[in-house]
Amino acid sequence: MSSAAATASGMETTPLERGLTTVSIMLATIMQALDTTIANVALPHMQGSMSATQDQISWVLTSYIVAAAIMTPPTGFLAARFGRRKLFICSVAGFTVASMLCGAATSLPEIVMFRLLQGAFGAGLVPLSQAVLLDTYPKEKHGSAMAMWGMGVMLGPILGPTLGGYLTEYYNWRWVFYINLPVGLMALGGIMAFVPETSKKPGLPFDWFGFALLSLSIGALQMMLDRGESQNWFSSYEILLETVLSILCFYMFLVHMFTAKNPFLEPGLFKDRNFAIGLIFIFIVGVVLLATLALLPPFLQNLMGYPVVTAGVLLAPRGIGSMMAMMIVGRLVGKFDIRFLILFGLGMTALSLYQMSCFTTEVSATTLTLTGITQGVGLGFIFVPLSTITFATLNPKYRTEGTAMFSLMRNIGSSIGISVMTTMLTQNTQVVHSSFSALLTPFRYAMQAPWLPEAWNWQTTVGAVGLNNMITTQAKTIAYLDDFQAMMWIVLAVIPLLLVMQGPKKKRPGEEQHIEVMD
Repeated sequence: MSSAAATASGMETTPLERGLTTVSIMLATIMQALDTTIANVALPHMQGSMSATQDQISWVLTSYIVAAAIMTPPTGFLAARFGRRKLFICSVAGFTVASMLCGAATSLPEIVMFRLLQGAFGAGLVPLSQAVLLDTYPKEKHGSAMAMWGMGVMLGPILGPTLGGYLTEYYNWRWVFYINLPVGLMALGGIMAFVPETSKKPGLPFDWFGFALLSLSIGALQMMLDRGESQNWFSSYEILLETVLSILCFYMFLVHMFTAKNPFLEPGLFKDRNFAIGLIFIFIVGVVLLATLALLPPFLQNLMGYPVVTAGVLLAPRGIGSMMAMMIVGRLVGKFDIRFLILFGLGMTALSLYQMSCFTTEVSATTLTLTGITQGVGLGFIFVPLSTITFATLNPKYRTEGTAMFSLMRNIGSSIGISVMTTMLTQNTQVVHSSFSALLTPFRYAMQAPWLPEAWNWQTTVGAVGLNNMITTQAKTIAYLDDFQAMMWIVLAVIPLLLVMQGPKKKRPGEEQHIEVMD
């Protein structure tokens, strides 16, 4: 048996070899996952350095998301055509170089172009690392392997704001990108040394038409979501055009996928029940994980007055909770019904969101920490079992394509979640502000009382401004709480899908436990 086949079987590699392989690919996973949020807190500093407007500097984030979303689906073809190891090496090297170029950028067009490159090279890192781990470990250890992989995928976005805030505050925003150099070099060396090559298919055809349709659909969707709020959504011809283009291209892609001889994505990939439902669940995980991380920093900084470093530290307990959960759940996957573990994780996540919907601007740091740990535990209990059961019945020939689609749905969920929750935040703030303002008129007794603070005296300009600022603060607080409550209902709404997923086979006496499922 070849080394690649041995590794794929997970049976002939030593624990040391598997450990070194895991460390190498986890470095790449953490590096890519970290960059999804680490640049967020540095945007105001980049904006001043690049002399850009708020709308322009957002392209630093958008360019990365769009490039990563478009280049995630072809990961399966590229791995089959050129070999998984070669593609992995190219992706890590390209991502590291692009990160250095981002840090050295001197103008907005430069950093946007380099972020496009970074997103394109980094798109395949997460699905490739998942596919390598599934092939490296035997089937009965897939739960533990997914626990280790999940730590990188989940902890990266959670710790991103903390690390980004520290680097920006005490060094420079450019170090947000330079930090990838040592990590990338270690990951590159480990992959070259320990990850075996897979078989190649030199004559494998590529469905350029299907890829173009899917790319246009994803790109138009991302543009619509990113620019919708600034362009007043569907009152703008640009947003309408992007929406129609996204829907039309996606419809044409579906028709092409089911009728073409060699489609870009095999329809058989979506015939697996667990895989199809798993895509819905990972979409919801993307919504809750990154939308929460997008809402909490401005809540802590703008409404509660925390500095950027302190706000980042208060977000860190989510990572602690996720790490604790993943270390525990990796050992439970083979012993309990995976659906019960996911149910527990959904319950903990919904509980944390309910607690967040009761926040005030006076909430204590202890409450913030405990809520963060609860949410981290919940997401950890969802992610690891979900990653295991999603691929438990999937044909191994679809594994690389499947992991790419898994990552794509998480990215799209994150983008849609951030856009929808940000829009709800803005609109609800305006609605609540209008309602409060209608109640606070000069004709109300409370507004005429002598005990009204001078800072809120509506008869003076300073007082009117102060009163308006207070109303705006209260309106924003309620709007944030409405967002948290909306995400709680989304999490609760998907729980019934667990009944449709296939459960695990029961272990017979004397039979080795495997992560398999049955109808």
